[in-house]
Amino acid sequence: MHPSTLLLVVVVTGAAVVHGHPTTTTPAAHFWQQALPGTTMPDAIADLVKKGIEHSPLVEHYSALPTISVCTLFTSACDPRKVAETGIFFHEAELRRGNAMTLSLPEESPAAILPHDVTKKVPFGNLHDVLAAFNIPASSDEAAEVSDTIRRCEEPPVAGVVKACATSVETTVRRAMDMLGTTVVGDDDVWAATSELPAGGGLTRQPYVITAVAPVDGTRYVACHRVPFPYAVYQCHMAAGKVAGYRAYVVSLRGLGGGPVASMLAFCHEDTSSWNPAHPAFEILGTKPGGDTPVCHFMPYGDMAFVKKAGRAY
Repeated sequence: MHPSTLLLVVVVTGAAVVHGHPTTTTPAAHFWQQALPGTTMPDAIADLVKKGIEHSPLVEHYSALPTISVCTLFTSACDPRKVAETGIFFHEAELRRGNAMTLSLPEESPAAILPHDVTKKVPFGNLHDVLAAFNIPASSDEAAEVSDTIRRCEEPPVAGVVKACATSVETTVRRAMDMLGTTVVGDDDVWAATSELPAGGGLTRQPYVITAVAPVDGTRYVACHRVPFPYAVYQCHMAAGKVAGYRAYVVSLRGLGGGPVASMLAFCHEDTSSWNPAHPAFEILGTKPGGDTPVCHFMPYGDMAFVKKAGRAY
């Protein structure tokens, strides 16, 4: 097994390896095992699959709150001061063992991942149909979120980026593999990863010490972020061209004084020339689009990354 395979499924140093989940018998889990034989489905994703089976969003009121995912994916969606308090953006030089980073990632209640056969029957692209199906008032903040997500999924990508939206585990995996140039389901050259956080997907505000930093060995990376919608919708993106455009790491964290532990997936964007100057990361880090300093961020709970590995080691 390639050493990086272990990095993507180990929670933290001293913690248990992710061995499985009660939802391993679901169609989504079966597809995951076939498509990504080198990666166990992360608990965060398995939990959202379970939620989609047991708690249908079609019968529950949609009342999403802005999540940090929106801030990492889009341009100026969030107040830089509030984003700065989370600690989600940082300089690459901070990723060293023993360094302390103050983080505050609120506990979330992410939208459920619907079964693939269900997503084929519920609306996505037509705003009126979505609002009607989920009983969302047209003048509500929730309706505005839905409208914004549909618009962002339909608009063309910025220069130098490939993107696509997906509404199920199966579609998200296929879209990511297509972007990576891998169309064969079961290609063990592709791995998947998420950030592994305490139950509920949050970190209480306090300093966290970095106990380990491990580069993710890959040539291409696809990041898939959750976007606001009554059920889980992922917007996946990748730098176009032969150069990856990112560096990725698995960062193990432990709260001071024996506090909570987490294993965070981190991306450092080398080219930000096409980013909106109003993106909160620039104000937080004191940089500007196209600068020499990469913009790094942690991947939020429930987001996914897919990696085309650089090579094999036997």
